Amino acid sequence: MTVKIPQRVAVVEVGPRDGLQNEHVTLTTGDKIELVDRLTAAGLPTIEVSAFVSPKWVPQMSDAEGVFAGITRRAGTRYTALVPNLAGLDRARRAGVTDISIFAASSETFSRKNINQPIDKSLATYKGVCDAALAANMRVRGYLSTAFGCPYEGDVAPDTVAGLTSRLLEMGVFEVAVSDTIGIAHPGQVSRVLDAILARVPVSRIALHFHDTRGTALANVLTALPYDVATFDASVGGLGGCPYAPGAAGNLATEDLVYMLNGLGVDTGISLPGLSEASQFIADRLDHPLPSRYAQAVAAATRLRPDA
Repeated sequence: MTVKIPQRVAVVEVGPRDGLQNEHVTLTTGDKIELVDRLTAAGLPTIEVSAFVSPKWVPQMSDAEGVFAGITRRAGTRYTALVPNLAGLDRARRAGVTDISIFAASSETFSRKNINQPIDKSLATYKGVCDAALAANMRVRGYLSTAFGCPYEGDVAPDTVAGLTSRLLEMGVFEVAVSDTIGIAHPGQVSRVLDAILARVPVSRIALHFHDTRGTALANVLTALPYDVATFDASVGGLGGCPYAPGAAGNLATEDLVYMLNGLGVDTGISLPGLSEASQFIADRLDHPLPSRYAQAVAAATRLRPDA
């Protein structure tokens, strides 16, 4: 049986922000710049470079201005940043950022734990951010976290996710990344959430952001492809997690995703060898192995064939 899937998929690389924000090793600004430049060279079409958040809460992102000042930008690649409020937006604008992201939640408890605001209040804050960003000709992307389950409340109703997705789009975001923050999603659940969302909004406005806590991230991508979802977030090496979501492992690894899509004949425009080199670069600067299965396989093959 032949299943129709997109011929081309856009990968949003979130490693330099979502992947690194919870690392215990404090990386130098130079290493972060080098990572972004290597990802650029590998052909990533969108790279989330950093976050303009309080250094008190996310110290790994305290050098956002320096990272943006140092990267080498390539025509055709979009360089984005997460901003939580108008103060963060002002910092991003002064740093020359043209694409930003906002971060809403699907459950009340997670919203309060993450940004100390209930959902409605957070959306009011983000409406102000969207209005100011759009007036400055900046693009705004929306993350919708805990869309497949909350670490505090458990199940989240697909209709709730669909409704919040619609509200974010009405605020002016061009795309909503429906996010499995704690890596709880499985293929049956992905189908139910997509059925609810796509009954309200076009698939072209939807991206998916999976974590691989339970090893289902690639299976979830395979489930979403026949729905014509054509944008997926991923993190180099499988880096990532969430300090507000106990037990959340790394994001879907970019190498694992690209390897699978290559095998399906889906074009991403990304060089897998270049991506693998970027992954190895950042692995050498951390205090733990990378979760990426592809990275582990490459490392094992290199040990077997050291002269290859």
